[in-house]
Formats: sequence, C-alpha cells, structure tokens
Amino acid sequence: MKRFVILFVILSLFILSCNKKEKISDDITEVVFWQAMGGPLGDALELLINEFNTTHSNIHVTSINMGNYTALSQKLMASIQTGNQPNVAQAYEAWIANMLEGDVLVPMQDFIDADQEFGEEELSDIYPVFIKSNTIDGKLVSFPFNKSVRVQYYNKDILFQNDYDPNKPPKTWDEFREYCILLTKDLDGDGRIDQYGTTMKISAWQFENLLLQAGGEIMNEDNTEPMFNSKAGIEALEFLSNILNVDKTGYLSPGYEGQKDFTARKCAFYEDSSVSMAYMLRTGIDFNLGVSAIPIKETKRNIISGTNVVIFKSENEKKEQAAWEFVKWFTDTAQTARWSDLTYYMPVRKSAFQEDVLKKRLESNPEIASVYDQLNYATFEPQISEWFETRKYMEEHVIEKVIRGILSPKEALDNAAEMISKKIAEREN
Repeated sequence: MKRFVILFVILSLFILSCNKKEKISDDITEVVFWQAMGGPLGDALELLINEFNTTHSNIHVTSINMGNYTALSQKLMASIQTGNQPNVAQAYEAWIANMLEGDVLVPMQDFIDADQEFGEEELSDIYPVFIKSNTIDGKLVSFPFNKSVRVQYYNKDILFQNDYDPNKPPKTWDEFREYCILLTKDLDGDGRIDQYGTTMKISAWQFENLLLQAGGEIMNEDNTEPMFNSKAGIEALEFLSNILNVDKTGYLSPGYEGQKDFTARKCAFYEDSSVSMAYMLRTGIDFNLGVSAIPIKETKRNIISGTNVVIFKSENEKKEQAAWEFVKWFTDTAQTARWSDLTYYMPVRKSAFQEDVLKKRLESNPEIASVYDQLNYATFEPQISEWFETRKYMEEHVIEKVIRGILSPKEALDNAAEMISKKIAEREN
C-alpha cells in the first residue's frame, strides 16, 4: 500500500507537470508555483498572478493548486525525492526546516544580498515578527506569504439591542464572559436557548493565544523543553471550559459550522482567523458586523498563522532569479495591501497602510485597527517539527478531553508535555 501511494503521488506530479494550460515561449522564463489557496483566496491569488504576468513580459508564473496543505506537503516531499520540485511553493516553518537539511532551498537572504534595489530600508518595512519567523539559524530563508491573526467577530445589532455600545466589544477575558452571560437568551420563551454568547471549535491556535495572554510560553527559548503545562496553560483551558460547562454560554461547532451559525445570528460572538471574513462576506451577512482584536488577559501577545514561500534550487539560475522577482513583487507595498484587502490576510509591510485600499477600510471600520495592531504584539509557533506533530494531539487529547470532563487541565497538559519531550529526545539521540 505504501509503495502504491508513493507511485500515485509521483504519477500525479508527472501529470501536473505535463498539464500546462499554455505553451510558454522559449524567451520567457517560467516559474512554477505550487500553492493551496482555494475559494475567494484562490481567486485573489489568481488575480494578482495574472497581473504579475501581464506586467513582467519576460517572466510567466504558472500557478498550480494542490487542493490543501496536506496534499501540498506530500507532493513537495515526493518532488524533492525525485528532484522535480517547483520553483516556488508555500511552506510552513516545520517543512522549511526539513528542506534546509536537504539543501534544496535558496535562502531569501542570498537574493537580498545580491539585489541592489532591496536593502535595509525594505527589510525594516516588513513587520519584525515576519522576519523572525522566517529566519532559521540566523539566516532569512523564506518570506511571509499568507499570514493571518485571530479575530473577534461580533454582531453589532445584538449588542445595540441589549444596551451595549456596538462599537465597543469586550476587550478582556472577564468582559467577554460577562457579555456572553447577558447575551445568552431564550428569545421565544419556549424554555430553550436560541441565542448564545458564542460558539467555538476545538483549536490549538486558540489555546496558544490564551496561553500567551495568560503569561505563559509554548516552549523554552531554544525549543528543547515544553512550558505549556504551566499555571497559564491551566488558566487557558479553564477559560474555555468555564464558557462551555460552567456559564453554558457557548457551544462547540466543528469545521465551518460556527461561522455559519454566527452569520445566521445564533450567537453574538465568533472567534476565528481574519481570513474567515472573506468567506463570510461571500455567503452574505444581513446584520451590522463588528470586527476587533481578540480579548486579552495579562498581555496582548498572539500567534500568527499561515504559510511562507520558499524558492527551490534549480539548474537554471534564471528561474531562481525570476522566482525572486515574483516573491519580491508580491510582497511589495502595493501588492501586499491589495492581497490584504481581497483576502483579509495581514499585510506583510507597515507601509501597506498608506495605500488607499487599507486607508478606506480603516476609515469605514475604525475598530478593525485593533486587528492589525495585533501584529505589533505577535509571535510565532516553535520552529520544530515536534510542535507541529503535537498540535493535533493538543486538540484531540488535551483541549477536547478537558472540555468533555475526561481529564483535568493539569493531567492533560502533562501528558502532552511528556509526549513532545520524548519526541525531542528521540531526534537529539
């Protein structure tokens, strides 16, 4: 079965490489870009890539969608094994660390050092969190691409109808619990709750943010020891459990169900990625929507999410340089502002807010400024494969079991800490 899967992946790669939509002229350098952007995000990406191709007569970016990140990861690993990797690809930090070990990437720093038009001024314009998260062993190896933060969506109409200022959503954990208690109601008097304060899905990302906000850390500074099984970790899990099991002002909703329930007015608040906005706007919202930063406890620290882009080594240096031109163009001020406007991903440059598209957004929705402000307090997940392996365990065996009352927060977190410690020890030995 394993051999069959490998053969299938290789065959798929061959078909993808042969299935070009158009013949590229010999005097044009083709850049093959593997990505996993679907729906409105994919539409936005296609729009910008078409613009790049139109304005760069000597380069053509051929964008190939892999469907989802799991498929993208599998196909990238298979392509590296056969030496048929693309020129550019989206990649998470854990993948990038493995690629560096395989010596298949050209670090972005190499292009920057040789590019007279890209210097310290350009680098200082990129948010520090993006520079740090793309730097491994002191070298900038990748570039930020589709980066998001968590956002608090809220129904302004419900707040107004309950004598709350619709432009002042809850800013702290305590305020959020208070709002949820008062907004959870039996509206028709049938003895059943039909408007909840909130709904949530089991999310390692949400736990990470709560942990940091409570003053905790995921790992120690050199990522060798877990630190999430701390007082702050317990407080993070208790916050979730209190809403669901003590206050009973929220409920679990898997996948996109919470997003659908929120747009259907079944709850007042919904926390998710900033990118959820693109999907909600597409399906339609018939109430006054509020968007703000997530409530905090001790600190505003938060985790960014999303992938970066990498450039693979090629026997043709023209392809490598053309790939850099595309990455540089896509992350420049005008394009990163438009990308953010179209998708609600975060702009990677501070100067993006001088562009009209983002200026208008902030003028029409002043509270959304707090969402972007989260970038000034943002950090990133540990750049080790063991943490990315542990994230799913955190969701299934920590968060869910605590919420279901199967394990205490301390017991569940200690189990996860023991697991990741063993994984790190196995790698080091």
